[in-house]
Amino acid sequence: MKGRIDIVQFFYGKTIFITGATGFLAKVVLEKILRIQPNIKRIFLLIRATKQKSSSQRLYEEIIETDLFRVVKEKCGGIEGLRSLISEKVVAVCGDISCDQNLGINQEDYNLRDYMYKEIDIIINSAATTNFHERYDVALGINTFGALNVLSFAKKCLNAKLLLHVSTAYVCGERAGLIPEKPLSMGKTMSESYVHLDIDSEKEVVDDKLKALENKNASLGEIRSSMKELGIQRAKLHGWPNTYVFTKAMGEMILEQFKDQLEVVIIRPTIVSSTYKEPFPGWIEGVRTLDSIVVAYGKGSLKWYIGDPETTIDLIPSDMVVNSMLMAIVTHVEKSCDHHIYHVGSSLRNPLKYGDIHVFLYSYFVKNPWINGKGKFVKVGNIKVFNSMEKFHKYVATHHMPLLWVLNIVNILTCRQYFDVTYTNFKRKINLVLRLAEVYKTYMFFQGIFEDTNTEKLRVIAGESGLKNLELDPKGIKWEEYFMNTHTPMVVKYLF
Repeated sequence: MKGRIDIVQFFYGKTIFITGATGFLAKVVLEKILRIQPNIKRIFLLIRATKQKSSSQRLYEEIIETDLFRVVKEKCGGIEGLRSLISEKVVAVCGDISCDQNLGINQEDYNLRDYMYKEIDIIINSAATTNFHERYDVALGINTFGALNVLSFAKKCLNAKLLLHVSTAYVCGERAGLIPEKPLSMGKTMSESYVHLDIDSEKEVVDDKLKALENKNASLGEIRSSMKELGIQRAKLHGWPNTYVFTKAMGEMILEQFKDQLEVVIIRPTIVSSTYKEPFPGWIEGVRTLDSIVVAYGKGSLKWYIGDPETTIDLIPSDMVVNSMLMAIVTHVEKSCDHHIYHVGSSLRNPLKYGDIHVFLYSYFVKNPWINGKGKFVKVGNIKVFNSMEKFHKYVATHHMPLLWVLNIVNILTCRQYFDVTYTNFKRKINLVLRLAEVYKTYMFFQGIFEDTNTEKLRVIAGESGLKNLELDPKGIKWEEYFMNTHTPMVVKYLF
């Protein structure tokens, strides 16, 4: 290490460019930088405009006005002080990383683009679609070729010192055992049947499919459905479980192949949860992977659970991810590290099991039952656990198919709309459960543990630099306390 790291001083006078600015993690990054170093020179946020809102409107309504920024607002002396800080330091840039020409920044904004090329020091690519079952053309455009577009933009920035790319630890596919912090090689597939992955060919597959659908005058619904199924098919063909991790893996391959002399750092978080401490415990936004379970259970609608209670779920609070990101930026710009892949998770140093989460949720909602729209307390109970997909399918076949048959027979005999609706809705729910089980089963029975040797080096550097208030180490998380006093109460507050 060249010397002690001072994160606050490092960001003084820097110009940062952040993509995916309306996303969960990017907001935490923005808040952290503004809170610890308001004397940053400029932060550019790439934000797509919509038919209803401009990029500037989205900056204020979807980012700055969220509860996340209340600490910064207090430090600024109130809402007017915060707005003054934002207007001086933060610029909403209308664009889209799926656009290969200057990230879709309009020609009318040429002066702005030219200024950005000259001023930007650090690029943080946090833009992604995280939907496991996303349309393949959309996921490929954002997660894969979007990474290439950001890289191309970064290379045009004359003073760019580093591109930090937010990926996911699950680019490893369905591997078991200790998973190392190693880069993905271009064209290396996870499949035993296919020896090579050609990303350009994947784009051609998408284009050909879209053209075929257009020629048959397919509806928008048919196109959407076909593109979603195509994503799952191509992912499984090459050995990945879903469209999200497959397209993120290809995005990493592109960065490794074409980064040239640009310093590129890849952060691979696991399952990101609510904040642990900063700016305050428990901030969450949007129903994330784990939180769908919390919401469904607390509302009394989760009766089954598919997964091995002994399986380790790799959970990491969002502020720890952001602290690791900022620490990686500083150490790499200061040339203190010679590796560039970082797993940010908890499975190695502080493992948490699915079964533990069920115990925590039961304890919480027994003590703090949710009150539904009718003003009644919702009672929760033990969940029926299926520790294999075979047991789940057998249960559905033996317990629910007979009921479907009965409903169908009654419907035919009576011709009553009630039974038609009941049967249709029930069948739809069963099909939805089956489909979701197939999509998520990889993580319900995941047997991998993520090595974090590189990330541990960041923690050591932080310790040597006296950065005691920079939470990086998952060892310190007391999971029961976190679920009982922080995460679950805030899920109820923000998501219920």
